Amino acid sequence: MHKRQMLKSMAAALALSLGVSSAQADVTIRYAHVGSEGDIQYWYAEEFAKRVAERTEGRVTVQVFPNSQLGGAQETVDGVRSGAIPLAHHEFASLARLLPDIAAFAAPFAYRDGRHAMAATDPNSSEVMQDLSQQLVDAANIRVIGRLYRGARQMTANMAVYSPADLEGQRFRGVPLQLWTTMINGMGAIPTPVEVAELPTALLTGMVIGQENPLTMINANKLFEVQTHVMLTGHMQNVLPVFINEDAWQSIPEADRAIVGEIAAEIGEETLEMGLKAEVDLIDELKGKGMTFITEADGLKVEEFRTSVGAEVAKDFPTWAPLIERIQAIE
Repeated sequence: MHKRQMLKSMAAALALSLGVSSAQADVTIRYAHVGSEGDIQYWYAEEFAKRVAERTEGRVTVQVFPNSQLGGAQETVDGVRSGAIPLAHHEFASLARLLPDIAAFAAPFAYRDGRHAMAATDPNSSEVMQDLSQQLVDAANIRVIGRLYRGARQMTANMAVYSPADLEGQRFRGVPLQLWTTMINGMGAIPTPVEVAELPTALLTGMVIGQENPLTMINANKLFEVQTHVMLTGHMQNVLPVFINEDAWQSIPEADRAIVGEIAAEIGEETLEMGLKAEVDLIDELKGKGMTFITEADGLKVEEFRTSVGAEVAKDFPTWAPLIERIQAIE
């Protein structure tokens, strides 16, 4: 009897650690991300939770915790690995501590455009994505089940920037991940890690003179209040992987796993269309809010940024070249 009770207790503890409820064989999954309301990633998670509940008829419930409620990038990844946070989305580079090469999907200037980026990161059809996702399962018990598109990342600053030479000696915000440190070095600036929740304050106080993000995030986080210029470098096509603890994934009945995967894919494609439209619409909107846009026609030297950043990436991530070749070969 004591042995049976002990086994029941262990099973209950495991279910709790995964965020899984055993009542009526239903499953509840906690979903964490750092996005704030108005950002495409915020919409993605809310819509994902809504459609999963509807199409599984309540058998799978997703509870969303946005705006870094459960922690920043490192806490989120660690939580998914342990199962304390079963489901999340964040940058591919945030998974690099677990599988270094997966950050190649976030490499600057790796994609031709947003559609290419989404095709290359599709866990249902991209052979290179499937390969790296399985490696992530083996290495860290985490599976990529979808992705979402936030748009091309653009540079902002409180001054006009035309080339890497203009950023020499300037402190520039980077996501607190090695890839961003490498990229900001290549952009000519001094990399200064700042979590997204602290970014407006860092820009307002002059801790950093600029940052880079998709226009959707720049608008949603009201960075137009603390930045004057946008440089349309398009240096990254910002695709975020949606990833889940493998034990939590396997706890979902197979038929419902298929539904969850379908929903992740379809909403991902919707974010692509939304992101591409927003990239056009937001230029006029942000101009109306006082921001000045600098393009190649205005003298922005995108090729200088491409060359300089590419040299830094090749130096710091020497194993990526074959992966980037595979990514770039995808139609």
